[in-house]
Amino acid sequence: MADTMTLDQLDTGRAATITAIDGDGPLVQRLMALGLLEGSPVSVTRRALGGDPIEVEIMGYALSLRKADARRVKVALDHE
Repeated sequence: MADTMTLDQLDTGRAATITAIDGDGPLVQRLMALGLLEGSPVSVTRRALGGDPIEVEIMGYALSLRKADARRVKVALDHE
């Protein structure tokens, strides 16, 4: 089985696939509206000084997320 973690734990430059988003309500709906959907490929492209927020590439665009929000997104590492 693939290594799993949350999006905030993903190393910069590493590719992964979204497996789930924890929780419900407006925050989860907003994350899904931004393209964070189960089965979507995602990678962390950079982190701000201090590590928060992080920038991810999803569906061909850059998205900045607070670490607390990224912590809700479960990912499985893509093996190269």
